[in-house]
Amino acid sequence: MALKIDPRSFPDPVPVPGTGDAGNSIVLAGGCFWCTEAVYSQLDGVLSVRPGYAGGAAATANYDDVCTSRTGHAEVIEIRFDPARITLGQVLKIFFSIAHDPTQVDRQGADVGTQYRSAIFFANDAQRRIAATYIAQIDRAGIFNAPVATRLEPLEAFYEAEPHHHGYAARNPWQPYIRAVSAPKVEKLRKTHAGLLKDH
Repeated sequence: MALKIDPRSFPDPVPVPGTGDAGNSIVLAGGCFWCTEAVYSQLDGVLSVRPGYAGGAAATANYDDVCTSRTGHAEVIEIRFDPARITLGQVLKIFFSIAHDPTQVDRQGADVGTQYRSAIFFANDAQRRIAATYIAQIDRAGIFNAPVATRLEPLEAFYEAEPHHHGYAARNPWQPYIRAVSAPKVEKLRKTHAGLLKDH
């Protein structure tokens, strides 16, 4: 990730007027859902994290079809949270600073394809405005060495992933991909945002 600042200095979103109805769940796409699920599962106030697919049709919302990069889906996670313990702004701050590289287009590292795009699937206008304002804030501040490439897409449907994808990183900590890609993100979260962790 081409961050130009320490992740601990990453700014909080500037409050957006009239967005109190943003809800208590959000669907985020930030590359492989094994990795993003692993990050958000650590956070206090996150009630559940479900891997799945968004952006395409129900008929092709399965891992084999999505991996062809021809279905329109992205690998996503649905995050349900308690706004009294963790705000949507904090959820998005972790998304941009820890969970993935928001400057990459249709890829995350060696994972290449539209299913690995950076995207926020907004469920309402409040979520869209919060995300759009935060992206503009990050770009204005020059926090990355490249512009944020995160797409804002309306959430038409969330399709839950196959059971074996749920909790994959937690169940397979020694798998080479998890050790190389997922574990460093979790470690970075633990070092920079210890106060947000469930076991704090």
